[in-house]
Amino acid sequence: MQRRIRIGLVGGGQGSFIAAAHRAAARLDDGYELVAGALSSDPQRALASGLELRLDPERCYADYADMARREAQRPDGIDAVVIVTPNHLHFPVAQAFLEQGIHVICDKPMTTRLDHADVLLELAERQGLLFMVTHTYSGYPMARHARELVRNGALGDIRVVQVEYAQDWLAEPLELTGQKQAEWRADPKRAGPAGALGDIGTHAFHLAGFVTGLQVDQLAAELTTFVPGRALDDHVQVMLRYQGGARGMLWASQVATGSANRLQLRVFGSRAAIHFDQESPDQLLFTGLGEATQIVRRGATPAGGDAALATRLPAGHPEGYFEAFAQLYRDFSLAWQARVAGLPFDTAHHPMPTVRDGRQGMAFIDAVLRSHQGGSSWVTLS
Repeated sequence: MQRRIRIGLVGGGQGSFIAAAHRAAARLDDGYELVAGALSSDPQRALASGLELRLDPERCYADYADMARREAQRPDGIDAVVIVTPNHLHFPVAQAFLEQGIHVICDKPMTTRLDHADVLLELAERQGLLFMVTHTYSGYPMARHARELVRNGALGDIRVVQVEYAQDWLAEPLELTGQKQAEWRADPKRAGPAGALGDIGTHAFHLAGFVTGLQVDQLAAELTTFVPGRALDDHVQVMLRYQGGARGMLWASQVATGSANRLQLRVFGSRAAIHFDQESPDQLLFTGLGEATQIVRRGATPAGGDAALATRLPAGHPEGYFEAFAQLYRDFSLAWQARVAGLPFDTAHHPMPTVRDGRQGMAFIDAVLRSHQGGSSWVTLS
């Protein structure tokens, strides 16, 4: 790689957790340089936030569209934009930078509307640009080992998929206290029509599809809002019918008392089953039919396999969330290098979540909403 990838940040001003996670992930393998930002729509806060990150004052913008135009005109302009705004801004920001020929890295969900996701998909592919959606949990080495086991037939025919994402941080009306992260997530104008569904349900949906390679054909869903006065759902339960005959269940809740960040995936095949728990990400449980359960640890997987390619530390040194996040940035970097060199990109071993994954996540949200509004009827994904 001849130089670091130049990135700009939209959103993520002072105090933003997710922006800090993106910056840490981008720095971990030393492949990126943050050079510009539209960190707030308030000019003073945008400048103050940019100066804290040691940005050139001339590249601290208060308007993302202005940033897109001006960066595209610079000989040293950004190669990619990182979007960490509330959901309602994902579409216009991504569209503005794609139109200027700039690659996109975007938080999930990709948009708040399925038709907007279709626009971004068409635009990114027409422009020939990279578009990564940061489904972080697909970056864990053992999630990638699970995917490889399924792909190599170790589980046999997949029959049942169970995925759950349980949190309790919104078990009370935190949005009424002024807590910034809770406030915008509970606001339909900024979060879109999906609450827990969009915030964590999309992560669960993506992880299940990432590991199994299965596509959902139909689903039946129910949304619940347990906290009185809350405008969006805080609990989701979905039955899934996969193409090929497998069946699945998805549960996502932000009112699950005692749960911190419990993302778990179980896949049951005709020959074996696997169990991945995000809170213990360095291990994967593997159980062959009629056999004792094996604990497969990161560092004990085959050399040259998908887990090894996503591993940085020796066995026994825990890898976690930031490393998983950084793996997505490494995948993006490798895809960018291949693009610059005119070489093919190895998507099998570096399965970066793309604009198509983002569009599929929006199709899932759309189908869940339609099913719920239809009395939990079975609906087909668009």
